[in-house]
Amino acid sequence: MTTTNHGEHTSLAAAFTHEHHEIDDAIEAYLASDEPEPRRRATPLLGALEALRRHIYLEEEIVFPHLPEGPLMMAMMVMHREHGELWRRMDALVGQLQDPAASGDDVDDDERARVLALLEGGTLPPGWVCRDA
Repeated sequence: MTTTNHGEHTSLAAAFTHEHHEIDDAIEAYLASDEPEPRRRATPLLGALEALRRHIYLEEEIVFPHLPEGPLMMAMMVMHREHGELWRRMDALVGQLQDPAASGDDVDDDERARVLALLEGGTLPPGWVCRDA
């Protein structure tokens, strides 16, 4: 259990879940934003990326070492690989967000609409699986 700023106790799982929701909310705010200035529009997303980096750090440095290796070894390997991929993509994305003129690869309106529709409860295309499945 951890203690919040208000003296309440919460589990680490609840704290991590809460942070996941905050990160998701910031990403959705970025996607829904109609702010015309790219750097201002990127502010919630940059905050989400920092929170996600902190989240990954806490998992890898504090949580993962306390998990039993045997039964979770494959899952841990997958999470480490996913964290590495996320980290590399976040580095690239932060570079684009901090210097929007360097990249013309912003999400277009159709892609933004697809993402928002899926986040609002849409469904994956029938039969779609991730690349490394």
